[in-house]
Amino acid sequence: MGRRGGGKRGGDRWRGAKGPRTQRPQRADYEEPVKTNAQFEQYYNQLGILEDVEKENFWSSLRRELPNSFRFTGSKGHAISVQKILKERYIPEIESIEHNRAAVEAPTSIPWFPHQLAWQMTTPKHVVRKFAPFKSFQQFLVSETSAGNISRQEIVSMIPPLLMDIRSGMVVLDLCAAPGSKTAQLIEMVHGGEESRIQKAIRDSKLHDQRGVSPDGKANNGQIEEKEEHGDWSDQGRSTGLVVANDVDYKRAHMLIHQTKRLNSPNLLVTNHDATMYPSIKLPSENRSDRKPVQNRYLKFDRVLADVPCSGDGTARKNANVWKDWIPGNAIGLFPTQVRILVRALQMTKAGGRVVYSTCSMNPVEDEAVVAAAIERCGGPAKVNIVDCEDQLPGLERKPGLKAWNVMDRLGSIHDTWAQVQDDPGKLVEGMFPPEESLPLDRCIRVYPHLQNTGGFFIAVLEKKGEIRAKPESESQRIEPQTSIVSAADNIRAQPTNGSLTATKIDALDKIAPPQASEDAENLSTAARQNQEIAPNVEPVSARKHELEDQADTYMSTKRIKVRDEVDEAAPRGGEDREVHWPPPPGAQLDVSRPETAALPEPESVENKTVAASNKPLEPTAADYKGKRNSGQQPFEEPFKYLATDHPELQTIYNFYDLNPHFPRDRFMVRNATGHPVKAIYYTTGLARDILTTNEATGLKFVHCGIKMFVKQDVQRENTCRWRIQTDGLQVIEAWVGEERVVRLWKKSTLKTLLVEMFPKVTGDGWKGLGEIGERVRDIDLGCCILRVEKSTGEDAFSESFVLPLWRSLHSLNLMLPKEDRKAMLLRLYNEIIPLQDGSKARLDRKRDGATANAQNNAWLGVDGEKLDSAQMDDARERGIDLQAILDATSDEEVIRVTDDET
Repeated sequence: MGRRGGGKRGGDRWRGAKGPRTQRPQRADYEEPVKTNAQFEQYYNQLGILEDVEKENFWSSLRRELPNSFRFTGSKGHAISVQKILKERYIPEIESIEHNRAAVEAPTSIPWFPHQLAWQMTTPKHVVRKFAPFKSFQQFLVSETSAGNISRQEIVSMIPPLLMDIRSGMVVLDLCAAPGSKTAQLIEMVHGGEESRIQKAIRDSKLHDQRGVSPDGKANNGQIEEKEEHGDWSDQGRSTGLVVANDVDYKRAHMLIHQTKRLNSPNLLVTNHDATMYPSIKLPSENRSDRKPVQNRYLKFDRVLADVPCSGDGTARKNANVWKDWIPGNAIGLFPTQVRILVRALQMTKAGGRVVYSTCSMNPVEDEAVVAAAIERCGGPAKVNIVDCEDQLPGLERKPGLKAWNVMDRLGSIHDTWAQVQDDPGKLVEGMFPPEESLPLDRCIRVYPHLQNTGGFFIAVLEKKGEIRAKPESESQRIEPQTSIVSAADNIRAQPTNGSLTATKIDALDKIAPPQASEDAENLSTAARQNQEIAPNVEPVSARKHELEDQADTYMSTKRIKVRDEVDEAAPRGGEDREVHWPPPPGAQLDVSRPETAALPEPESVENKTVAASNKPLEPTAADYKGKRNSGQQPFEEPFKYLATDHPELQTIYNFYDLNPHFPRDRFMVRNATGHPVKAIYYTTGLARDILTTNEATGLKFVHCGIKMFVKQDVQRENTCRWRIQTDGLQVIEAWVGEERVVRLWKKSTLKTLLVEMFPKVTGDGWKGLGEIGERVRDIDLGCCILRVEKSTGEDAFSESFVLPLWRSLHSLNLMLPKEDRKAMLLRLYNEIIPLQDGSKARLDRKRDGATANAQNNAWLGVDGEKLDSAQMDDARERGIDLQAILDATSDEEVIRVTDDET
């Protein structure tokens, strides 16, 4: 990347200016935003949500800066070990700091968050970043966030997942997931208890197969503790659950992937659809002995999170724009979309399942009104119950939901009932007002800024008591749908012409889609068009998710889904299976929504439950994907192709790693159209595999699934396995690898050597400097190994066990960790910031400066045969390629290729 303002492109002309070069304008002094808004304050002051004595505290809190907050992520055991470092090392340091002649308040744990894994700090961010005494604590936060052990997340946004009552093995849907902080919580909950279950399953398997002792003679010393027998045991202790995370915006979906990737979960599936019309996900046919095979099975979710887009006035503490942008039309315009999302969430939930609806808005039009409207559309309290969560999360200060409220229209007038505006409603609809039927809306949860120094938030927990048939929206909200452009064009093409082609097509268009005089018809929202209904016309608003920092992203357009009436009742046969419902709900058959998808058959009727072979969509071939990446159509995603269990490359992996036969072998896949493992092999759960294979070429837009398990690596001997275990998949597979590829380490000093030295030598006497692992790594075959760090007692011992990837090359070792992870581990384990040593670079530089420099330089070739410059060689080292070993093995006649490896 070039320097900003330098070179021929920049010069002295400031970016964005045209014409001759001019002096860059001086940056204006920062002005504190004005935190007042008459309508905003008027509405909430008269709403009755606060006692008079609370109002001053409420508004003063809303104008103060939000405290810093963070959460320890990952498995419970690992998160607590990192939390322990904060409590024992950094909090005593912070308590001794003074700033502006006052003692600094140390981070405090959130009293209602389980196991003290969430913390907040009132010291401003700029003080923590710039004030010297905070340097070590700031480095700790940065390094652990980079390593994925800490997530910066607002306190109130942590609440909804905690109220979902998620247990291991459940199937969970996050409908509006980006940027992914709540999704990460859901993933952690789905994996709850998995560590202890797998430990027990592995112990039993190894004892049965007599695999308990490493070849170096040191046993595991019975470190696996006895754990509880209950839980998700159907897959050798692995979690059988799944988190389906969705976002309507393609770019935000990838932001979500980046946020959750650090958890390395194979139980995550990311999709890219409009939440108001989320398509049903088909499951494989199921053969049953008591009746005919069930062919049309659709996934139902145990839990659904609907953290919907909202006006976000509860985020005024961190988003100062709320103060100048707040208008009553924001909430009014979002109400229809929010109701549709919640109704769709309830439709896709199992009977007995739970939906959590949440917003970062305090406006009852977006909160209690949406809940009441959705319950009414889904059959009332007999079908949907508001769960009382008063006894949940003890220590969380909250207010009950509202049972009565009024509505401010876009002109600022306040109305108490629908009857007052029924004759001239403008943009208001009946559902925005308190319902006539009594509902226990006081069971909803309201969190206000002044209660515990947080942002504002709303949560409602709903339980689906039985199968539902959602009612259409009320007539007061409904206008005849407009014909889509695509449908109109198709119909016009079918019209006969009479010689005057232009006039004929105009007449045909008028017949198919008569001109609409209504102003409302010109302002359809995306959600309204996809629901085939017109939402109340309001001024455009910026619907914001409260965690999202980037306000500038706009929603990308998506292909339209075929719409038909939802019939969400139990199946006439087999109604007890809550994963099946007849007929398929909306979205079970989709229009063309990806370039490679062929035309699909019309949805079948309830009576015709068999799919004719002639109607099955053809599976796309590699040629279908060719050239689609830059076609300008739907964003291109490589297909998901599963490998046969007897694939030759997999057989090589099984044999090299002596993979335990209890580890599933039918869940490996690749991301390319050919279906051959070229660069990487991924791993998913069984349910994710069933979903991806059953819904291939149906128009469902899958963006991400699985973890990268194996990556192809260049090797220096012909018989060495080229597939190394990627860090992403290490935690999943390491316990199932045979002891022939395991190296055990007990001493901190030995691991410190491996972390600091990038490529410690093993040949000659180099192995003698590697402590207790020296002989083992000297004698082990070349290729990937698992370094198992064992806990023991003593000053130089570890208190926790963990595993790391290790590569044994011809002459040296390489701990396969990026530099950032090495530095984070050095700081965490040794409380030291130590420069990393790359001995291979120094030795390489000396050789290149010698007599054979030219011959050696010619030996270094890139993927396309070009010479590698020094920057490329540094990059190769950083990606884990042992340059010294390759250099030692290189003669003047040899040519070494450095592959485009991914680490």
